[in-house]
Amino acid sequence: MIANQAWRTSSYSGSNGGECVQVAVGIPGIVPVRDSKNPTGPVLALSPAAWAHFVAYAVGGGAR
Repeated sequence: MIANQAWRTSSYSGSNGGECVQVAVGIPGIVPVRDSKNPTGPVLALSPAAWAHFVAYAVGGGAR
């Protein structure tokens, strides 16, 4: 169950507390992602490739 996983705040999240993304670790084949402000809310289950694309987009500053 994803809810019982160890969640960590992404190092790519903002430091002001308003833009925090958390990911669960240790689940083969998926990267669960949630909003840290709503830990009981919905969880996105991304493929590792989709997560890698998201991170690359975020690191690059998004659409310009």
